[in-house]
Amino acid sequence: MSSSQLPESVTIDPTRDDTTLLSVRNLKTHFFADEGITRAVDGVSFDVSAGRTLGVVGESGCGKSITARSLLGIVSPPGRIIEGEILLRRDDSEGGWVDLAKLPPDGPEIRRVRGGDIGLVFQEPMSSFSPVHTVGDQIVEAVRLHSELSGQQAEERAVELFRMVGIPRAEGVLKEYSWQLSGGLRQRAMIAMALAGGPRLLIADEPTTALDVTTQAQILQLIRDLKRDTDMAVMLITHDLGVIAEMADEVLVVYLGRVVERGPVEEIFNAPRHPYTRALLDSIPSMQSVARKRLPSISGSVPHPFNRPSGCAFHPRCRYAIAELCDSVEPATNRPDPHHEVTCHLHDDKVAKGNRIDLPLLAPRFAEAADEIGCRTAPVNEDDPVLLEVRRLTKFFPIRSKLFGRVRAKVRAVDEVSFDLREGETLSLVGESGSGKTTAARAILRALDPDSGEILFHRIGGEVVDLAALSRHQVRPLRPELQMIFQDPYSSLNPRMTVLDIVGEPLKVNGIGTRQDRVDQVVELLKLVGLRPEYLRRFPHAFSGGQRQRIGIARALALNPRLVVADEPVSALDVSVQAQILNLLIELQDRLGLTYLFVSHDLSVVKHISDRIAVMYVGQVVELGTRDEVLFTPRHPYTATLLAAVPRPDPTTRLTFTPPRGEIADPTSPPSGCYFHPRCPFAIDRCRTERPAWQEITPSRRVRCHRAEELELPGIAV
Repeated sequence: MSSSQLPESVTIDPTRDDTTLLSVRNLKTHFFADEGITRAVDGVSFDVSAGRTLGVVGESGCGKSITARSLLGIVSPPGRIIEGEILLRRDDSEGGWVDLAKLPPDGPEIRRVRGGDIGLVFQEPMSSFSPVHTVGDQIVEAVRLHSELSGQQAEERAVELFRMVGIPRAEGVLKEYSWQLSGGLRQRAMIAMALAGGPRLLIADEPTTALDVTTQAQILQLIRDLKRDTDMAVMLITHDLGVIAEMADEVLVVYLGRVVERGPVEEIFNAPRHPYTRALLDSIPSMQSVARKRLPSISGSVPHPFNRPSGCAFHPRCRYAIAELCDSVEPATNRPDPHHEVTCHLHDDKVAKGNRIDLPLLAPRFAEAADEIGCRTAPVNEDDPVLLEVRRLTKFFPIRSKLFGRVRAKVRAVDEVSFDLREGETLSLVGESGSGKTTAARAILRALDPDSGEILFHRIGGEVVDLAALSRHQVRPLRPELQMIFQDPYSSLNPRMTVLDIVGEPLKVNGIGTRQDRVDQVVELLKLVGLRPEYLRRFPHAFSGGQRQRIGIARALALNPRLVVADEPVSALDVSVQAQILNLLIELQDRLGLTYLFVSHDLSVVKHISDRIAVMYVGQVVELGTRDEVLFTPRHPYTATLLAAVPRPDPTTRLTFTPPRGEIADPTSPPSGCYFHPRCPFAIDRCRTERPAWQEITPSRRVRCHRAEELELPGIAV
């Protein structure tokens, strides 16, 4: 029976806890295509209670977002709900429940629920707002859809919502367009729109994935405050287990459209029962773990739901799989204790008698012996040869007036950046969005032309070349030695080219070998990055995100580079795939002697892979030192701010993060004196007027701060 034939509303009185707001039972959402049926959501059940947060975790392709869209009836064709109940407690004096699954998807009752009872925060706020309407117009429209307020009253309510979510200059921001706002402000505006109808449940689908660490901490604190002040329920969907540990009361672990484990957040993190949960937790690069140790990763990747394995769907990737059982019999759901469910044969006494395996607890995992990937864990020695010297590098972008095209301002993207990079070293550039990390990296590669400064590259044989002084034509012979790994592994690969063409293109452009020689070399490169040679003729769409990033790495290595710039190479990947790529990058560095300039806003990843760290703020490097110096004993208040905002994958040590005052400084008109002083709790009069010098604290440590030698700032806990 189609959804349009279902009754408009069905009132049910199930036996539920008095605080339960939403109760989902055996929800199935399938997609019907010519090649077959895809079971995207396949029998999911859970409850969400008022004033509590349910965290939903799992790799990409496991059905998290489709589950959320099913709750609101916004699944795109050819998908539809074929079975199950979505019971929402009525918000009226009569009480009772309404089954959202049986409401017509275009009917008035479900439209009242969308944005009214249930608000939805999308993953990417930029694509969720209309670029041709002001943010205020869109918020006001949402307010009026769910109230009887006049236009003036709705605008006043929009201002109130903006202030509630911490948007400064609320009246002014109402008149701006989404593309004029920073990522953090766009996400706050998206939350304000979701709150416009006064929802009792807020569904946040990857709300912090694209945000830097300080903005993420502010958004998470905002959601916490809203939940506390309004008794609102929250359903938080993410692949970031640190965020789950910070926010969730209960956790739902989803794999291929099914719930494999559900329980209180403390039990999920400290005593995971399902091998998949345990594997996800082990894959996290923690601030407390030993750097450059091999991260445990999950073998293989999530299969397409159309090709679901028989038996337990996770068995092809499970180290505990029981032969002739897990591969043929679907596991039942068991309750190890009243509040903890796990769908696994290992916890079924009737089926797996004699095969029970007690999964190790999470707590001691940092103390476990792990093999080093390479031959070193210490920073590169001060006496090692220098590969790259960057001196006072500057890159400004002009802003021109619309009328005459005159330059009316300049964006100070890179502002006198200086550092050295030694052979075989990994130097990480970290900082908030807009701090100039990527621009600096692209200028060093001469993908952008610097305005001033020196980029001294030491070639084999002793020749030193200033890349900044060369023309584009003169730089071209040096390109094989300077390569880049891009952030998005999909958009960086030509969808019309096969793997052979993509990886072999650098060889062809530089006239290296015959066609057969290039085929042979591409085969070796694929083996080097862990891909099968038979993938040569496939196109990028046929690969998972992790496999596509491996293709990008193979392409970067095709010409035997000495310097590789990795621009957020794992930020778009699941935690399990991220572990595989980090292991691969470190292994390749130790095997091939590569030098990395690593750009990232994820300090846990930076801690795992780096030898030294350079912290950037508004185009300037404000602190530079070895990994342990910067992370454990920061000397600049901005570095300490970043470290305080890092979520910890431990629900017993949740953040009490106090965000810095205001927004990141405007690079077109930075403050006088120290750029960070308007946000710095330690600023003195000198900071407001005098620009701090780039001073050497120790032979390996440089800081741009007037008070660097007197402040004792907290770093990460040992």
